[in-house]
Order: sequence, then C-alpha cells, then structure tokens
Amino acid sequence: MTQRPHTLGVAVIGTGKMGADHVRRIQEVTSGARVTAVVDVDAERAKSVAARVDGCTAHTDPAAAMASADVDAVIVASPGPAHEAALLAAFEHDLPVLCEKPLTPDAASALRVLRAEHKLGRRRVQVGFMRRYDAEYMKLKSLLGTGQLGRPLMLHNRHRNVASPPGWTSEMLINDSVTHEMDVTRWLLGHEITAVTVLAPTPSGNAPDGIRDPQFVVFETDGGAIVDVEIFVNCGFGYQVQAEVVCERGTARVGDGHAMVTNAAGRWGGIIAQDYIERFADAYDREVQAWVDATRRGEVTGPSVWDGYAVAAVCEAAVRALEDGGRVPVELVDRPALYV
Repeated sequence: MTQRPHTLGVAVIGTGKMGADHVRRIQEVTSGARVTAVVDVDAERAKSVAARVDGCTAHTDPAAAMASADVDAVIVASPGPAHEAALLAAFEHDLPVLCEKPLTPDAASALRVLRAEHKLGRRRVQVGFMRRYDAEYMKLKSLLGTGQLGRPLMLHNRHRNVASPPGWTSEMLINDSVTHEMDVTRWLLGHEITAVTVLAPTPSGNAPDGIRDPQFVVFETDGGAIVDVEIFVNCGFGYQVQAEVVCERGTARVGDGHAMVTNAAGRWGGIIAQDYIERFADAYDREVQAWVDATRRGEVTGPSVWDGYAVAAVCEAAVRALEDGGRVPVELVDRPALYV
C-alpha cells in the first residue's frame, strides 16, 4: 500500500450531525490529519461547515472532492443509501475510507461493495462500528480472549434511547440500532450469527403510533451461543447500552455507567447519558485516531467490508422475523480470503 503523507488530508462526505462532529473531531481532537474538503447535497450547509475550517473546500459531488490533490482519505457520513456510490468512487481513486454504518442499507449492495473491494486485492474500507473502540467493550473483548471465564454461552444486551427521531419505523429499531449489537456479538464472541427471532410486546405508551417499541431480538450463532437484545428507543429517561456475557466459569458486564455516584439530600445516584454521541464520545475519538494512524502507515484495520456485509445480512433476516414472525436463518456467501 502507498504510504500516506505526514498530515492526512480528509474529505468528509455528509455534514449532518455525524459528519459535522467528525469535522470537529479531526480539527480539534485527532492528530495527524486535517479536513481539506466537505461534501453535502445541501450546498449552503457544506459551505457553512467548510467556512469554519482553514483551507477547506465545499462540494456537492463526492467524486469532485475525491479528485482534489489535497484529499488523501475519505470519511463517509452521508445517509446509508448514498454509501455504495461514494465507496465505489473512493475505490476508483484508490482512497482509504472510514465509512459510518451501515456499510450500505441492504445485503445485495453490501455484497457489491465487498466484491469491488476484493477485486482491488486489498482492503480500503474501515466500517464505523465504534463500540469496538469503547474502553469498556475493549476490556470485555480482552477478558474473553484470555479464556479465563471459559466458553461464552449467552450474551445479554440492552439498548435504550430517550426517544426515537421523527419518521422512525419499527424496522429502523433493527437497521439503525440493533445493528450495533449484531456487530458487537460477532466481534466479542468471534462467531457468525446464523438465525434471528424477533419478539415484540404490546408497544409502550410512549412509542409513536405504529412503532413496535420495545422489541426483544434473539440471535443464534455458529459457536453455539444464544444472544438477546432488548431494544427500547422511547424509554424516556436516558441513553443506555449494556452487555453481559455469561460464560462457563463466570460472567462479565459493561455499561452500568457508575463512574461516579453522588450522595446528597437523602438520595444517591448518578447521571445517565442522553444520546449516543455523549455516551460514546471517547470511542469515536479513538476510532478516528486509529483510522488516521493506520492510514498514515499505509494500512487498513478495524471492522471490514465483510463485517458490514454480514451485519446487513443479519438485519435483513431480523426485519423478516419482525414482519413474519418465527425464526429466520441468516444467509451469507462464503467469506473471501481477503477478510479471513
């Protein structure tokens, strides 16, 4: 791979909440990189973001930004349906990419991206499953890797949001939220998910009309583990992400959020984060820094296109399980050698 320059010139595609936060992160937190271009279909928004960064140009066409001489790498933070075209354009320019999840919105398009990258003969994409860079999840992964607790038997996950954004659907609980637990399951356990079942109680009174919230999702894995996910996106009180692994000789849990407990006025308690950016700020910082460091070394590390494809396939199975009921198998192609 080509060794990148000392300071990486990054184009950020998509300047909404996530993209704008990545621009801030690269400029204020990350070392070894600077934002040299931003892209958004909303030209005025792109210009507004670019105006806050010295030497940054604004574009409405991702390919035009990628053709710029001062762009060495790309962050894709646009809506999921736009990812495939942006990734294929990056491949044409031989640019390394950090692509926010989803890789693409469905397994068929994800497979096209996988085959296009595989044709290059080397990885170009790191997928933005940022929980792999969270300090607590990293400790849990390390502990499981020692084998001290024995073989993982079950993994319990809880994923709660204060309220769902406008326009959300029952399927988006899976495609936009449980997608993280899908990747965490595969990464922590080292297993592929082979089947999905989705159960839903009577919806919460806090859920918007027509949304089946909460949901209880069950994964089966090729390593013989059973995984459950409680997804509740209108819990009303805060943002919580928790995981507990039950193994042959013990258990381990992360996400309790008890870094500080206060005692005052006859009560004890702590603070519950209100959104994902607050809860996983450090993980995003660590993720982007790892991507920049690897890119400057001429490497691509972290979650791969295979990981993005596998999660897309699990999402499709889970949506079918939600709609039709029952257990739905997950169908994957054989894993190419590039991703072993």
